[in-house]
Amino acid sequence: MTNERRVLVHPDKQALGASVAARFITKIIDVLDEQERADIAISGGSVSSLVLAAIGQSPARESVDWSKVHVWWVDERWVAEGDADRNVTGTQTDFFDHVDIPQANIHPMAPSDAGLTIDEAAAQYERELQEAAPEGAVAPRFDISLLGVGPDGHTASLFPEFPQLSVTDRAVLTVDDSPKPPPQRLTLSFPVINASQRVWVILSGAEKASVLGLALAGAAVDEVPVGGVQGRKRTVFFVDQDAAREVPENLIASTY
Repeated sequence: MTNERRVLVHPDKQALGASVAARFITKIIDVLDEQERADIAISGGSVSSLVLAAIGQSPARESVDWSKVHVWWVDERWVAEGDADRNVTGTQTDFFDHVDIPQANIHPMAPSDAGLTIDEAAAQYERELQEAAPEGAVAPRFDISLLGVGPDGHTASLFPEFPQLSVTDRAVLTVDDSPKPPPQRLTLSFPVINASQRVWVILSGAEKASVLGLALAGAAVDEVPVGGVQGRKRTVFFVDQDAAREVPENLIASTY
């Protein structure tokens, strides 16, 4: 299935967070009207944190049957449980403390102090994804994957010029030399991310404008990894005005 990429522009970072949160809640309600459970994949980063916190604070969150929602991670930093650098640490305070998701529905990647090597942790997460996957798939087809983007164009922990970008036979990859600390990470591969029904990419700030423009112009994925993301049903870039400076007018959606 192919789909056009859409760019939705918001006046500022706070409006961006609130809008994505409202859209997320509405979409999860719609999904659960049609199926028994919803699987979402989330990433770290300041904008992702903003969105999750806005969901957690929205009165509309009470309209969601969170017992049917499963949460997975797009990537994780290979640090100890409870470390502030760990993506799941911030998600707990921003999101999980405010919504009634059963612990069994939360699927974090292993921390570095779990008694596993990073390769064993990747294999363990692959098995967990496989157990929740539909027949013939290696992972759930996430109903929504929330992705952030770095100024270098990386998304998840898939960095420019890194060999992980071309891996298609693994669901979970390890990174040992991330250009931004911490150096070791776990990340979903492109095939798993792009099996998502909807990929929502969230960008804020003028430092993201150039990379967004390049991604939408068709820059090589090896140079601008976020340009390689494509949801099965929908691919939407949610941005603020600063990040939208180099987006062609014809790609900006006026309504949604």
